Amino acid sequence: MKKLIYSTLLAGLVLASGCSEDYLDTDNLYGKSLETFYSTPQDISEAMAGVYNAIYTPNVHSDEAVAANLMSDMMLGGGGPDDKSAKWVDNFEDPAEDTYRDLWVQSYNGIVRATGIIEKTEAADFTKFFSSPEEAQKFKDQAIGEALFMRAYYYFRLGRYFGGVPLIVNLDDPRDAPRSTFTETFAQIASDLKLAIETMPATPFPQIPTSEYGHANKWVAQAYLARVYLFYTGYMTNMEGESTNELPLAEGGSLSSTDVIAQLNDLIANSGHKLATDFRNLWPYSYLNIAAGRTVLPWAEAEGLSWVGQDGHSPTFGTGNYETMFAQRYSFGDWGWSNGNIYTNRYALFNAIRDNSMVPFGQGWGWCTINPKLFNQWDNNDPRKLGSIIQVGQEDQGTAGYNRDKGDHETGLFNKKYTALQYQDAAGTTKGMFVQLYNWGNADYQLMHAQDFILMRYADVLLMHSEISGTADGMNAVRARAGLDPVSYSLDALKQERLHELAFEGLRWFDLVRWGDVDNAFNDVIDVRNSGSEAKYRVTYRTETKGRVPIPETEMRLSNGVYEQNPGWN
Repeated sequence: MKKLIYSTLLAGLVLASGCSEDYLDTDNLYGKSLETFYSTPQDISEAMAGVYNAIYTPNVHSDEAVAANLMSDMMLGGGGPDDKSAKWVDNFEDPAEDTYRDLWVQSYNGIVRATGIIEKTEAADFTKFFSSPEEAQKFKDQAIGEALFMRAYYYFRLGRYFGGVPLIVNLDDPRDAPRSTFTETFAQIASDLKLAIETMPATPFPQIPTSEYGHANKWVAQAYLARVYLFYTGYMTNMEGESTNELPLAEGGSLSSTDVIAQLNDLIANSGHKLATDFRNLWPYSYLNIAAGRTVLPWAEAEGLSWVGQDGHSPTFGTGNYETMFAQRYSFGDWGWSNGNIYTNRYALFNAIRDNSMVPFGQGWGWCTINPKLFNQWDNNDPRKLGSIIQVGQEDQGTAGYNRDKGDHETGLFNKKYTALQYQDAAGTTKGMFVQLYNWGNADYQLMHAQDFILMRYADVLLMHSEISGTADGMNAVRARAGLDPVSYSLDALKQERLHELAFEGLRWFDLVRWGDVDNAFNDVIDVRNSGSEAKYRVTYRTETKGRVPIPETEMRLSNGVYEQNPGWN
């Protein structure tokens, strides 16, 4: 069983949910004093579990992957006639006044919990719990650095969606703070990441213990520094019209492209991360060709694929995953639990083919159908094309029995990276892949998606290195893995490579925004089927929103006029 089940349940016991109606309120540690709690390594582990627990959001529209992919130009709303909210988000309408409130509330829960660790751990004495003072200091450095990273992560999550937000960097900071500017928000993110990099030990990936899989480290912080740099400088230059190649720091000064490249060079040389030998081996469908000795995905078997798994260098299943650097870890849930479905990967459930249960692809809600434009312009010689997209009606892909009349915005193309996967067990019963792998008792197809969502992988590090440095080496390393010839560097070539390598991974929308391409990304008139009827579909993007979503209306009311709503959402 995946470790996540223990850690998330523990977080639920130790940390309250933080969803009260007070202005920017975040609940404290339940039944534990801030003055005495952070005194043992176990206390820190429990507190850190609460920090990570804030990644999960009860409302599916606050799920990062779902929100970002619905807004991207390469995925449509989809679903069925009742799934109006998916269609509204895809068409840049706000389906409810608090569509993204869970994203806001949970991010601040994570921020305050991380701040508690940052403030309280420094003064703690852990020497009696370790064999040497050096080991105790290493633990402390990792805890503080990890909390700094997670605070930056949550502010970055807020900043990319909402723009400038209120900054809480001390436990006693007032909760009625006004929104900081976009630049002030990103300066705090950059400072937290810089200090996290300087604080955390430089432990190469193969030496990181299995108990730390899913946790951030120095290398993850370096990679996110590059992502933050690219988003901030791109947004300011292309959306705000204030050209810059510097990322500001909260304490003054800034980081240049040279500074960020130096961090990436260190990561590439010393982290131990590397590309998987085959792009398709990153995704769990590549396991199915060897599942229980049965061939259920012939094309994968013909290509000799073998899933690397999602448990690092000491895998439970697969051959070892050196490419995934940071992921949102998922497990299973149960309807009897409070929020029992938020720890299963709902992006995979909602992306899965609507009302069609086949082997190896199970059923789901049919959201985020794929724009045929992507499929049609993609080179057939690129194995990432069929490695990313399910074609229906294809016997060799297991989709010959597909019924096209079950969903809306149906294009015959679905997300293969994150989808429902299933095969027959030894008794001949079709069950979910992860249910069988982890021997989970509840086989409900809505709760069976224990596939981690990859937030950062090494391929993106190489692509960001090329983009920031203006050189082709990283980009061509990614292309070589796909069996493609090298190309000279250009921004257009880099954009194309990111589209194909990182499709449906929650990054395309933010790439469009930071490149200033979002205003012209939605000009297609797309042929779709809506519950069996032929139709035309076109998205209407509103340029006045500048790529931001609305501040939740509940937060606007609780602020008593302190917040100003984002442009285009009044």
